[in-house]
Amino acid sequence: MPKNPTFVELARAVIKIESEAVSEMYHQIDDTFVKACNLLLNISGKIVVVGMGKSGHIGGKIAATLASTGSPAFFVHPGEASHGDLGMISSNDVILALSNSGATDEVIRLLPVIKRKGVPLIAMTGNPSSKLALHSNIHINVAVTKEACPLGLAPTASTTATLAMGDALAIALLDARGFTADDFALSHPGGSLGRKLLLVIDELMHSGDNLPQVNSDTLISDAVLEMTSKRLGMTTIVENNQLLGIFTDGDLRRAIENQLDLNQTQVNKVMTTNCKTLQLGTLAAEAVKMMQDHAISQLVVVDENHRPVGALNMHDLLIAGVV
Repeated sequence: MPKNPTFVELARAVIKIESEAVSEMYHQIDDTFVKACNLLLNISGKIVVVGMGKSGHIGGKIAATLASTGSPAFFVHPGEASHGDLGMISSNDVILALSNSGATDEVIRLLPVIKRKGVPLIAMTGNPSSKLALHSNIHINVAVTKEACPLGLAPTASTTATLAMGDALAIALLDARGFTADDFALSHPGGSLGRKLLLVIDELMHSGDNLPQVNSDTLISDAVLEMTSKRLGMTTIVENNQLLGIFTDGDLRRAIENQLDLNQTQVNKVMTTNCKTLQLGTLAAEAVKMMQDHAISQLVVVDENHRPVGALNMHDLLIAGVV
């Protein structure tokens, strides 16, 4: 059994070789890459990615990245394509075919049908002289000096390089399309990304009877009771449905430090005026930024007439997974 130092040495050698393979792709970005981007950018259909074996796995990831960044794409297994799945491909589409050798039988067998359908073909191979490369409309060279596998057999550095080139295509197209964070959110509604980019404060705020609220002439002691019962570390101060300010834990500490009589002093004497507010419909991510920028932990939500309709604190955002 190999000794632990051997494991470390082998692992570091793999990372070094694969890093060098990705670096080689830097020099493969040329006019051919630009032509491929222009073709993919101007199609009215979809990008159909095909690949066999390890190239197929990489192709699936590239298709997913393209689709999630504004370039409609899907993966088709070349073996299944020969048995009916080619029907999913139309003349408005573009095929992005992956094969390190450029001679994968299952992919090569698709060439006559692809040509007959008149579907443009972009090949991504490590062999510019291969049949796939020569029969493509555009060929992107992803050749690497060597594989990370010591036998030189298992696709390792070559698949990593192909993946990097696929990411380069996807991000170049993203930028050219003017794809925004809002667009990204629409294709990622689930998980933490969706929560950060789509969630609005209306869904998190404490409203109705759960909104802490007192009048301006309320005694500090009573304001503390309201604040404690609603558990937000603050209460709004309201007069005639208009927000005058807020009373927070910090205001309470300052009142105690100034030796004010909590049972005799009205809350408007110590409240924070000109407090930070957000409009209904504001993204939760904007609430996080405001809290961080102003070093505060609570916000009041107001409607278009500046009437307080809700409140939230950093804890609410943490629970929702926005932070």
